[in-house]
Amino acid sequence: MAGSRFQSFTAAGRPDLSRARLAALRGEMARAGLAGLLVPRADIFQGEYIPESENRLGWATGFTGSAGFLIVLAEKAALFVDGRYTAQASAELDPAVVHAIPLAETAPETWLRANTAADARIGYDPALFTPRGLKRFARAAEEGRFTLAPLAADPFAAIWPERPAAPKSPVVEHPLRFAGEDSAAKVARLQQALAAEGLTGLVVSECPSVNWLFNLRAGDVPHLPILRAFALVPAAGRPLLFADPVRLAPPLAARLATLADIVPPEAPPGDGRAELVARLAPLAAGGRRIRLDEESGAVLFARAIEAAGGIADPGADPLALMKAQKNATELDGARAAHLRDGIAMARFLAWLAREAPAGGITEIDAVIALEGFRAADPALVDIAFPTIAGAGANAALPHYRVSAATNRPLAPGLFLIDSGGQYRDGTTDITRTIVIGSAGRAMRAAFTRVLKGMIALSRAIFPKGTSGAQIDAFARQFLWAAGQDFDHGTGHGVGSFLSVHEGPQRISKLGTAPLLPGMILSNEPGYYREGHFGIRIENLVAVTPMAPAGAERAMLGFETLTHVPIDRAAIVKSMLTRAERAWLDAYHAETLARLAPHLAGADLAFLEKACQPL
Repeated sequence: MAGSRFQSFTAAGRPDLSRARLAALRGEMARAGLAGLLVPRADIFQGEYIPESENRLGWATGFTGSAGFLIVLAEKAALFVDGRYTAQASAELDPAVVHAIPLAETAPETWLRANTAADARIGYDPALFTPRGLKRFARAAEEGRFTLAPLAADPFAAIWPERPAAPKSPVVEHPLRFAGEDSAAKVARLQQALAAEGLTGLVVSECPSVNWLFNLRAGDVPHLPILRAFALVPAAGRPLLFADPVRLAPPLAARLATLADIVPPEAPPGDGRAELVARLAPLAAGGRRIRLDEESGAVLFARAIEAAGGIADPGADPLALMKAQKNATELDGARAAHLRDGIAMARFLAWLAREAPAGGITEIDAVIALEGFRAADPALVDIAFPTIAGAGANAALPHYRVSAATNRPLAPGLFLIDSGGQYRDGTTDITRTIVIGSAGRAMRAAFTRVLKGMIALSRAIFPKGTSGAQIDAFARQFLWAAGQDFDHGTGHGVGSFLSVHEGPQRISKLGTAPLLPGMILSNEPGYYREGHFGIRIENLVAVTPMAPAGAERAMLGFETLTHVPIDRAAIVKSMLTRAERAWLDAYHAETLARLAPHLAGADLAFLEKACQPL
């Protein structure tokens, strides 16, 4: 079988090198007079996905997860991870060098306070923290009577000789036929919002927002079609885009020049921070208020605004909500992308049904096969993220990444595959859990509880203004009734040929943003029995107005975008209510109607069987 075009199966982490690397880091700490160092998994843009050149935490520890926080002291180091990564961190770290601590048990600032002596100096990079993120450590420092010391330079620069170069991918136009709104209209809407709040300007530090605002796309982060860049938008006047003009094709550069001033990033490290700091001073002078996105705006910029006599105003970036509410063009694009993706998934599931029962198929084989079915469509630009393909106990790791070292055969039981595609007209994300051969009653009962939760959320109707936190329990109720749960959110926002994880919309216990028409989210409850098996069923949905009979107020619900068969062999049919069975039968009938015209032969025969009523 051919290899993968988009992902590697070589284990990226090197925990065997963490002792030497942390020793070198402690040497830099000692030279700077530091007793400790705070190392978030972040870059100056504070995005979830970062290029390898910015993965300081992963380089130092060997941890390959997408979220974590490292504290390095002179004699010990601790890595803090959430429930998605507790088992993975324990497996990937050298426990003699780095201790894995679940965030649910101990917060980093609590551990730091308990393990730091009074009068100690703890270093941090002000480019890698938001004011809100730093505040909790500032409180711990005050209580523990130690000092937080901002770094003037990156200590990793001196000890990371093989550090990859910062990415410089070509920047391309995201045309109106995909965007649905031109950049000038977006800038006008943004400036109107800034003026309404009495703000002088906005630092746009979240890269997907920069790309959405200017209708740009690039490839600076694996599987994320973005240009890593800042923008500075005044409430009146021309915006500034901090980007290398060399990376812009002449027609794109000409279009942007009519709207914004392009500021080349020249000072090291070449990400535009120095130029942005310089341009903040005149805009902030005289006590003017500059909005800094509370989720992504770095302490470095807040201090630059304050040093110039301005007011750094941490709060919501208005672009986040604008970007989250997809326009009609973007929603049509999402539907088209999901149709193509559904065809690829159906062909993959048909292949899996033919090949897996005979044995010999591994997790990597499945990943490569699915990628091939997607790549057969010339509209595919990239995968949306490295495919999660877990057989047996590997599926119990919610964010498992298969490597040559962990690759398992697809043995009888459950197989989980979570994947997505990046298309110019939309981003997809789908998870299916499939029975290979046969599955025991406990597996099938857990699968059915997860399915019941996914159906409950799919059928939900709720008043306008409802937040994700208010409906999160819809998906968990059946697991809770059995004394079970899952440690990740039920749903995340999804971009339009942007990040597969987008805010502010989310369905989780922490999802406070109201759900609004046009928002796209995942619906993905799961269940994970560590060391045994894992289950997740995921569709993408779009928030849409609903008008139930007799409604007395504006109501919303979900349009299901993903149409791919759900494995009927994994269901305990007696556990489903009549309404749940009716929903599933209708879902499969719609799936058959959408996909059948695009399939033939054995693939069509598989789809017809997979979509039969229960």
